[in-house]
Amino acid sequence: MLKAVIFDFGQTLANSADGFKSAEKDVQGKIFSQLSVPSKGVFLSVYRRIRKEYHANSVFSREAMWIKVFLEFGEVADPECLKNWENIYWQTVKENTRLFPETQQVLEKLSEEYRLALITNTQGQKLPGTHRISDFPELEPLFSEIIVAGEDGIPPKPDPAPFLHCLKCLEITPNEAVYVGDDWRIDICGARGVGITPVWLQHYAVPRSWPAVENSTPTITRLDRLFELTTIFL
Repeated sequence: MLKAVIFDFGQTLANSADGFKSAEKDVQGKIFSQLSVPSKGVFLSVYRRIRKEYHANSVFSREAMWIKVFLEFGEVADPECLKNWENIYWQTVKENTRLFPETQQVLEKLSEEYRLALITNTQGQKLPGTHRISDFPELEPLFSEIIVAGEDGIPPKPDPAPFLHCLKCLEITPNEAVYVGDDWRIDICGARGVGITPVWLQHYAVPRSWPAVENSTPTITRLDRLFELTTIFL
């Protein structure tokens, strides 16, 4: 029997695509201006490769990633400069994060019948409690548990620890929960790995290339389509 619906935050309840795009463009320009690189194309190729590696290893500190970029080109970055850039980066993301139009209504409707929880990875900031969810106080009362994985000794998703911690806090078993997220590796595989039924959100409002994988996971293109998954919610 389904007792709880657990959500990811970024690109699941809220759209930060424009924020990330703007923040990335800004910091790439700053880094490139300080490096002796033959061309912007060479720089971007290296930058994107390192960013992909860090994402694959669930390392979300932009500062650490940028240090690696500088070292790749045989240069050492100014630590204070990188800290300042990271603060600006995440502030840009937060300022350009908007809830999907259906988010509030869907959460309110689900909360009438199920307990709701949130498991979201830290954004790599040095100050805890600064995740984008804090900018939406209207959502917080709807959640029984909010877990920022990657902080307070809890490793980031897709590690099983944040999922298991959430289940423990909710006092439920894996087969009594559904997890809704957008990232195949971090969310879908992470939830499935502990026995929670995942739902893959590929929101129509987020332009991106979804991974081509063998997939039997229920897939939706907007949050209110959850109510059409009758084998799960009825």
